[in-house]
Amino acid sequence: MATYAIGDLQGCFKPFLELLDRIHFDPKLDRLWLVGDIVNRGPNSLELLQFIKQMDETNHCVITVLGNHDLHLLMVAAKISQQRSGDTLQPLLDAPDCEDLLYWLRHQRLFYHEGNFAMVHAGLLPSWTIPQAAQLAQEVEHILQQDDYSQQCIQLYGNEPRVWQEKWTGSERLRVIVNAMTRMRVCTSDGAMNFSFKGDLQSIPLDYLPWFDLPNRASSQHTIVCGHWSALGLYQRENLIALDSGCVWGKQLSAVRLEDRKLFQVACDEQAIAVFLQ
Repeated sequence: MATYAIGDLQGCFKPFLELLDRIHFDPKLDRLWLVGDIVNRGPNSLELLQFIKQMDETNHCVITVLGNHDLHLLMVAAKISQQRSGDTLQPLLDAPDCEDLLYWLRHQRLFYHEGNFAMVHAGLLPSWTIPQAAQLAQEVEHILQQDDYSQQCIQLYGNEPRVWQEKWTGSERLRVIVNAMTRMRVCTSDGAMNFSFKGDLQSIPLDYLPWFDLPNRASSQHTIVCGHWSALGLYQRENLIALDSGCVWGKQLSAVRLEDRKLFQVACDEQAIAVFLQ
């Protein structure tokens, strides 16, 4: 039995199948950890989501955390947000099984931890411990899993506030949780997030640091498995496995076997690039 963490898929179904073949994945024995952004920008979000849902329901071998693109799909379906240039969500939204797929998606986690590993799409604010992050994620998951989620989810979207305070309640509290776990790349020493920055480590704005480099980060004793930051690329160190190696941008799709941290990669499907650049 092995556990493989896999980076942002973003609708790239063919590379995903190639990667499963490369690692000789056995759904009856092995497990997948998916770091979020299953859908959007690549060409086959519908087929990919159908495949992952079926594999999860048949073999219970998939653990998924939600990414910003997954939440964007849910917000578009709930008519809280509009599709953006470059989105490739329409075939999924038009599919006969769309509601079943969305139901499965909104019942996935925002954060997961097991042993010394924790998984989140983007990052954790410096003051959050692993148990606290799990509790905060559950507050958002509770909203998403309600039958009337489409009426409540408007609370989850917005750029303010950018700094966590324990006193926050309601939409302010939920937005900080969502933004840190699905959108953050850098923040200041006091945890103020910058949502506009998408560059590499050499171009980080003054007074900001990668979230994982914040001094005295409360989650630093765990190894965080994440994605989201494609300009960072595959980035590993003792307490971090960052897996967005830019498949949808024509680079690689990456998996790391958590037991020994062995890396597996496949090249991106060229069709995904063509769809994205149209």
